Amino acid sequence: MSKRLISVLIFAFVVSAGASLLLYRLVSSRMSATATPATSQVIVAARTLPVGTMIGDMDVKMGAWSGPLPAQAITRKEDVVGRGVIQNIVEGLPIVESYLAAKGAGAGLAATIPPGMLAVAVRVNEVVGVAGFVVPGMRVDILVMGTPPGSSGGVGTVSKTLLQNIEVLSAGQNIEKDAQGKPVTVQVVNLLVTLEQAEIISLASNDMRIQLVLRNPLDQEIKKTAGTATVNLFRGGSWAAPQPEEEKPKPRPVKKAAPPPPPPPPKVAVPITVEVIHGSRKEERQFKEKKENPEEGQ
Repeated sequence: MSKRLISVLIFAFVVSAGASLLLYRLVSSRMSATATPATSQVIVAARTLPVGTMIGDMDVKMGAWSGPLPAQAITRKEDVVGRGVIQNIVEGLPIVESYLAAKGAGAGLAATIPPGMLAVAVRVNEVVGVAGFVVPGMRVDILVMGTPPGSSGGVGTVSKTLLQNIEVLSAGQNIEKDAQGKPVTVQVVNLLVTLEQAEIISLASNDMRIQLVLRNPLDQEIKKTAGTATVNLFRGGSWAAPQPEEEKPKPRPVKKAAPPPPPPPPKVAVPITVEVIHGSRKEERQFKEKKENPEEGQ
């Protein structure tokens, strides 16, 4: 083999080896960049924080978070300490603004009430509280039972759906949402309502009986019902409040026609007496009145 051929082969081998090494380094660098995502420093929970907790200095810490940060993630510790938790935070997860109450709002049940809403307490038992399944986070309808004022006709007790799709804030003193939905027997539940709804529930709970009806949290439909009464359990149909009867117009008195005047009495022909004098002799003669014929003047 000639030296020239050997030199060409050696040169080709060196060039190919260099190209392979360059390609290997390029691919390795790209794979390393893909396999190692960028990390960010963010405030994470040092332990699981249930609803109503007041966050202290030892409850949070600075931690590394790989990938894009969640929306509204908090990166400064002073923005977290001293605020109440309104949604359960699992240990190690970043703390976001929507999980915390406003600054100065404190902790506990009051911190979980959104602006413009109220918490109203309703006394319950095992029946009213649906055997203890009315727990925080559930949705209920409120039924009222009683006798409407001014009702008549013997309809008996009336049942009517008062409010629908009301959120349960707490069951007793428990304000945490149970992921497993275990029943809790309590005497009082707090419902999240508007001011107008609070007035309705307060009045109904004092004067009538209240029944809570559990509904699917995903069911947001509001239905209108007429209610039902005891009498309709035996004859079917729905109850409707009796409407006041309209006053019927009183009949006007009928004036009796005046009787016709009596016919005039028949004319009696009166004889006409004429005194006739013949010299010294007087003579009276009577003449009857001659009736006029009505056809003569025509």
